Amino acid sequence: MVSDGDWQALWVSIKLALVTTAILLLVCTPLAWWLARRRLPGQALLEALLALPLVLPPSVLGFYLLIGLGPKGPGGWVTQWGEARSLAFSFTGLVIGSLIYSLPFVLQPLKNAFAAIETRQLDMAAVSGARPLDRFFSLVIPQARQGYASAAILGIAHTLGEFGVVLMIGGSLAGETRVASVALYEHVEAGDYANAHRLAGVLLVMSVMMLWALFRWQRKQNVGVMP
Repeated sequence: MVSDGDWQALWVSIKLALVTTAILLLVCTPLAWWLARRRLPGQALLEALLALPLVLPPSVLGFYLLIGLGPKGPGGWVTQWGEARSLAFSFTGLVIGSLIYSLPFVLQPLKNAFAAIETRQLDMAAVSGARPLDRFFSLVIPQARQGYASAAILGIAHTLGEFGVVLMIGGSLAGETRVASVALYEHVEAGDYANAHRLAGVLLVMSVMMLWALFRWQRKQNVGVMP
């Protein structure tokens, strides 16, 4: 059986993944729409910076986040309930790091979905008197639903699998920053392979189920029948 401490770590991971993905879907929707429908000078550089977490080693990103969120960094101190504390080694710090690290995994599917929408449909709706927000919610969102599903699943799955970044900026504070990947690493480091196997098995099943649900839903959308 999975230990209580590991269940707690799993819950922290799930909470982190859900919070991060929800924020990214809100933030990336207007950003992805702008990137998909505009061509401006310097846009390629901006897109390269946004996609940097795809190729940058997590430990490098985690190191700079630790410097930025630590006590001596520009974002190191905030006031929470009248108490000044560092964002490093806190759940809030984990969320900030996860937002940066998982951003391209949510942004890219949305951008691709928006880019596939024909401009002619939007133009016709505009001629008919539909306002920009009406066009977006009545035409764009329904057609981009597969992009949203992919973005949500990839965002959650990628955040659940984070290790280098969360270890750097979160450490291993039980109930706050000790996520499942860190708990698994600690089991292996201590030679506790029995608990490592159990926790790894839960993470493996969760990952397979999420991807299975995504592919099954996408296939249903494409063929119109339940596989």
